Amino acid sequence: MSALEAESSLSFSHIALVASTAEQFSETVDFYLSLGLSTVRQTTHDRPQRDIAHNACVVSEAWLHLFADRPENSITLRIIHATGDGIESKGDSNKIRIGMATQEIKTIKEILTSGGHAFTVHADPKVCSDRIATHDPLGNDVFFTLQANSFSIPSSPEVKPLKISEPGTPIEFNLEARTPQKNIGILTSGGDAQGMNPCVRAVVRMAIARNCRPFFIYEGYQGLVDGGAKIKEAKWTDVSGFLALGGTMIGTARCKAFRELEGRRTGVLNLIKNGIDALVVIGGDGSLTGADRLRAEWPEHVQALEQAGLITKENAEKYRTLMIVGMVGSIDNDLASTDMTIGACSALERICESVDAILSTAMSHQRAFVVEVMGRHCGWLALNAAISTGADYLFIPEAPPSKDDWEASMCKTLKASRDAGKRTSLVIVAEGAIDRHLNPIKAEYIKDILSTRLGYDTRVTILGHVQRGGAPAHFDRFLGTMQGAEAIEAILRAKPDTPSLVIGMLENKITTQPLKEAIELTGQVAQSIEGKDFARAITLRSSAFSKQLRSYKEMANFNPDSKMKLPEHMRLRIAILHAGAPAGGMNTATRSAVRLCLNRGHTPLGVHNGFPGLMRGEITEFDWLSVDGWTIAGGSKLGTNRDQPTPQLGAVAYQLQKNGIQALMVIGGFEAYTAVLELARNRSQYPAFNIPMVLIPATVSNNVPGTEFSLGSDTATNVIVQATDMIKQSASSNRRRVFVIEVQGGNCGYLAVVAGLSGGSTTVYTPEEGVDLSRLQRDICHLRSRYIKELGRSEGRITLCNEKASQIYSTDMIAKIYEAESGGFYGARTSVLGHLQQGGTPSPLDRCRANTMAVDSIDWLQSKCWEGMDVPNEDNIRLPADKLKRKYFPPVYSSLSDSAAMLGVIGSEVRFTPVEDLVMQTDFKRRVPRAIWWSAARQLIDILSGVGVDIEHGGCTTVYKSCAIDLTAEDLMRLYGRTRRLSKLGGSPTAV
Repeated sequence: MSALEAESSLSFSHIALVASTAEQFSETVDFYLSLGLSTVRQTTHDRPQRDIAHNACVVSEAWLHLFADRPENSITLRIIHATGDGIESKGDSNKIRIGMATQEIKTIKEILTSGGHAFTVHADPKVCSDRIATHDPLGNDVFFTLQANSFSIPSSPEVKPLKISEPGTPIEFNLEARTPQKNIGILTSGGDAQGMNPCVRAVVRMAIARNCRPFFIYEGYQGLVDGGAKIKEAKWTDVSGFLALGGTMIGTARCKAFRELEGRRTGVLNLIKNGIDALVVIGGDGSLTGADRLRAEWPEHVQALEQAGLITKENAEKYRTLMIVGMVGSIDNDLASTDMTIGACSALERICESVDAILSTAMSHQRAFVVEVMGRHCGWLALNAAISTGADYLFIPEAPPSKDDWEASMCKTLKASRDAGKRTSLVIVAEGAIDRHLNPIKAEYIKDILSTRLGYDTRVTILGHVQRGGAPAHFDRFLGTMQGAEAIEAILRAKPDTPSLVIGMLENKITTQPLKEAIELTGQVAQSIEGKDFARAITLRSSAFSKQLRSYKEMANFNPDSKMKLPEHMRLRIAILHAGAPAGGMNTATRSAVRLCLNRGHTPLGVHNGFPGLMRGEITEFDWLSVDGWTIAGGSKLGTNRDQPTPQLGAVAYQLQKNGIQALMVIGGFEAYTAVLELARNRSQYPAFNIPMVLIPATVSNNVPGTEFSLGSDTATNVIVQATDMIKQSASSNRRRVFVIEVQGGNCGYLAVVAGLSGGSTTVYTPEEGVDLSRLQRDICHLRSRYIKELGRSEGRITLCNEKASQIYSTDMIAKIYEAESGGFYGARTSVLGHLQQGGTPSPLDRCRANTMAVDSIDWLQSKCWEGMDVPNEDNIRLPADKLKRKYFPPVYSSLSDSAAMLGVIGSEVRFTPVEDLVMQTDFKRRVPRAIWWSAARQLIDILSGVGVDIEHGGCTTVYKSCAIDLTAEDLMRLYGRTRRLSKLGGSPTAV
């Protein structure tokens, strides 16, 4: 049965239903539970509690909640068993009507019939369906219809439903399903990693939203063994501020006791004592192995504890199984079967920040630096750091040097780069680096070789634990949050025979896999290295790892006489052009493409100042050193603009023909996409356009069709998240302040949504959803309710607003509405980040993606050019060619539609899609793709900020400006004092 939606035009905090007898109370609770509502809390008071609102004494109360698609359509019922003269005398005058919408009218009939509830069926001409009317045990009218009353749910023509693309479809979090309450323990173990805290925050808040009780287990497995104060129920506010904190706030420690059977049995006893029947473990492969072992031994431990009289038979039966879900918190990114682990991206950021700084001093003194990074059994950090910083040489455990005299090979390679004019030498070495005989390769030894054999002034930097520290990067916050939310869903989906699970990420999708298999696969990597089967060790890593390693080896160093160079007749003249707004990663992609071309024998040409520069013939030939240092350079070194080629297509064709350009690589955003599309569509008029053309998406807005990620979007998101951290700190210092922050994105809400999730935004406003008064009313109601509950201990809050979220409700207007309707409980300010989002050093993730995209693009351009050339194949057999075409057309002639394509990243797969095929996927008027893959992240923002979630429970209800808020007696006392202070200051909160 699909979930019901409550019909309500008001922002009710809850609806109170009062029963005068215990029997009525019980029947009413059962009635609404049968309709799909979930129990949030049920209490029987030892002594009747006085309820002023109902002039009665409350004996028992139950809070039930119905989760709906839209928070404003959710409903909370407070069912009270109360005694008193006022209750008996109200009679029918206190009856209410409750309307609900559902797609399962037939199921409702079956539920009411099976429960013995009388009902009537009426035809509803509005929706051509039946309308059911019945009464609850208290006599209140309850009716069901196929759709909610259109007058009760405000809507706006600007509001557009989110669509989810087929490839890379994300998980959705279903808060509507009724689920049994579970007690879920959370612990972090092993080495700390940035992103653990965002993961813990998501687990806690998602558990509460799903009607579960989360428990902190402090100090990892040691806390599990110690028990007592080390196991504590977690509240919603306990994880406030966790997003921006590095390490793990609930601690981690090594535990010898847990390695022993008795230690694990003590841990089982502590879990049962606290009623915990599910465990979330965030840690490395060792921590997850321990968790899986505990799960395997669980029945044995429970039986032993029962026999020893330490638990009752009832508890032994109740806790017969333990569900375990693991998430990998490891900066090494060393777990097989997942593309990225929590903490790896942030550690890479720390490395790149350090190496970028080192390179400036190395350049000044012409020094060589050997930098050691973490990675005992996995070279992911070292490899990606080498790609991101343009390192000259690399040592990792999976791919040791192929020769015994590797020292001579290294010296030859570094000397060739210096002879070509490079002023620095950079060697990255993983701490677990080895030679092919498994002998360790240490940084100090490499330094000695460079100093003695080459005479270089060489320094060693061991980064150490700086790689684990600092605030988590955007991607680790995003990954930890999404995985933490899915961990709760996995627990609630699990059955007693479900194996322990690990949450990972494959092809940009959050995945759930058997934990044991993932651990075994990871162990095989170390075994392969120990057995000197290095090829297998590489294949056990992700497919991206082996591709990155190949590309790094091919382009890292200057090889003028390299065997990699192609035969003369296969060499090409490839032009590289930037178009659209600047984005981080443009220069990195250009650098990788240029150096790959040079090492293969191609001629790379740089087109300056976009398509206008191409029309004017501003074209230069690249050499090796002309792109030195471009890896870490932001913006566009070639120059870029939004101009299209349309006005001067003839001039473009002339320059392509004059300079003998045989392939074109365009790096840019939506303007680049429309430009390539225009060139492809005019091939019949301009033969010079019949060359392979590839578009590498690069735009901070991430609004190009055919790809899930564009270069620059990760850099921009990091800028937004860092800015929101600082702004939130300012807001928190003022205690009662909300900042509405405007971000870029055009008509695409990607930046606002992913940065909002990573930055802890209370809500976000995007063009896909639009903004209307009902939405603002809901958000203001939520803000006021939270600030009233937090009087004296309030935290600052932020809201992200896309620059084109609404044509009417601007960022400034939203802030003014926020403040005008605040009731004096908070103030509102604005901040416009502007072009900060387009500048700065590219993030390591954008640098790595740029490298991969550039390599794949050059490979694709080669293959498309060679398809149309009369050249020998691998068997030295001449390919068929149209002699007439060869007489009148240039050597490279590609007129097929698939020779003008967009390079897209869909999940972890790289696809080349003809630009003509993307037309149907594009909304050209709004300049966005029609499909949206990030909608699950938008849903999570509201859930984790508490919108529509019953965070706390109060006694009576006090209404402020038509916004109902639950308040306890303590809240009322603090509010009373607060109101008096506001009155003295001239404030005027209105109490109704």
